[in-house]
Amino acid sequence: MLNLSKENSVYIPQAERFKTVRSLENRPHYKILNRFMAIFGIILIIFMFLPWTQNISGTGSVTTLRPGQRPQTIHTTIAGRIEKWYVQEGQFVKKGDTIVYLSEVKEDYLDPNLVENTKNQRDAKKSAAASYGQKVVALEGQKGAILRELKLKTEQARNKVLQAKLKIKSDSTDLVATKTLLRIANTQYNRAVTLNKDGLKPVTDVEEKRLKQQEMEAKIITIENKFLASKNELINAIVELDRLESEYAEKIAKVESDQFTAKSSQFDTEAQVNKLDNQYVNYNIRNGMYYILAPQDGYVNRALQSGVGEIIKEGTPVVSIMPQNFEIAVETFVSPIDLPLIKRGEKVRVWFDGWPTIVFSGWPDMSYGTFGGTVVAIENFISENGKYRVLIAPDNTDQQWPTQLAIGSGAQTIALLETVPVWFEIWRRLNGFPPNYYKGASSDIKSNSSTPKKDGK
Repeated sequence: MLNLSKENSVYIPQAERFKTVRSLENRPHYKILNRFMAIFGIILIIFMFLPWTQNISGTGSVTTLRPGQRPQTIHTTIAGRIEKWYVQEGQFVKKGDTIVYLSEVKEDYLDPNLVENTKNQRDAKKSAAASYGQKVVALEGQKGAILRELKLKTEQARNKVLQAKLKIKSDSTDLVATKTLLRIANTQYNRAVTLNKDGLKPVTDVEEKRLKQQEMEAKIITIENKFLASKNELINAIVELDRLESEYAEKIAKVESDQFTAKSSQFDTEAQVNKLDNQYVNYNIRNGMYYILAPQDGYVNRALQSGVGEIIKEGTPVVSIMPQNFEIAVETFVSPIDLPLIKRGEKVRVWFDGWPTIVFSGWPDMSYGTFGGTVVAIENFISENGKYRVLIAPDNTDQQWPTQLAIGSGAQTIALLETVPVWFEIWRRLNGFPPNYYKGASSDIKSNSSTPKKDGK
């Protein structure tokens, strides 16, 4: 059993004999210190239960909302030698103003009359193509004439064949008639001989019939020769018809061959004309590339090439230009653990380097010098710094951003989330949990702070 009664408490009388101990017992500081520690502990406990607005902080810089409004570098399209500068750094230029003039360095383009010579070559080729076209038309006309002549010659030859056939028919009729007459003459001769033997006909009648028989025999030979000649004429007419068809087919084939050759030359010349047209246009465009022009209104930030007479290659950066008109924005970077909590259209608070600012991240009402912004874009791929890029535009419903801001100046952002006790926020940060770790739905994550609070000014 423990000895806890006051009567049994340990007493050290030796301590009272010290002057310091007796002096400390009479001082009021201990009471004040104890009272202060008690009050501080109470305040600390109360502080732990104060509301704290969770937030996602990020660091970035001022940029422009649209890519075409950001500082851009003008490159040379062709290789050349710098001959003359028309601007200086810090100068304002309008769209189309000449920045620098280059001269040619490639031997293929050194001819000062290159464009004019190419144009003359193109015109000459066009004339040649037109001549080939006229030759094709002329050959087509020649082919038509040959076809018409062939038609006439063929009709003539066919008429000869028809005439030969008719002549053969006529000669064959004459031959048959002559053979009939020959038979009649033979019959009359034989009758005259018989009658002469019987004494009924004189010898003169027999000789007359004999003479007539010989005349028919001679005549039939003549008619047979004529009949054979008619057959030969028919054969010759048919051969002549075939010869005409072969001859004119050869002529037509030759004309068509010349026509195809002319067409081939015409198409080849037209291809050369198109090529020369392309070269002519390219040379014209290249002549315009000797002058590097300002793509839009802006200020010359920096000349990336210097001097006169310096030779530069294709694609070499020449000058940097900042557009005159631009919509300002802020690009900030957030940790991967906070990325799921950032949504497009989310309201954030922004403050800028060099601008008077007092920021209490957990108590936005007590902040001063911050401006409203809206998330307009979230990069889906992590950046080289291990964070995700978020683009923020000015909030039109909030205070206007300073017009003195320069592109590239630093900026910091805070996305306001749910309000929680201070002790919960300390516990969350010590454990490395993201904001609203125990919230299930993303719609509940920002339920208490979808609209950021204004600065307490």
